[in-house]
Amino acid sequence: MKLEIMEHKLNTTNVVITLNGVVNIHTATQLRQRLKPFLDDQHKEVRVDLGGVNFIDSAGIATLVEGLQWSRNDGRRFVLSGLSENVRDIFELAKLDTVFEIDNGDS
Repeated sequence: MKLEIMEHKLNTTNVVITLNGVVNIHTATQLRQRLKPFLDDQHKEVRVDLGGVNFIDSAGIATLVEGLQWSRNDGRRFVLSGLSENVRDIFELAKLDTVFEIDNGDS
């Protein structure tokens, strides 16, 4: 199981983390380690692009929930984008589509 994580700073306060692969129990720790530094005082918005993720399990979702909690505790935005149909279905079934800010790309 492989997860590729790419970071792109939009400016000094906003970053996009792009994921490609599988977010599961085997890769969630890697994701957590890469997310944590961006949830500091310098970054006001962290956007996680899940466009390249075709599967996410409960460990992956728990890691994203953790990122959301870190962000909310410090008044930052934590946005998910690019959800594939499979990943979106998982978020909807778990009712997490009402918890996360999800950019549908409609704007």
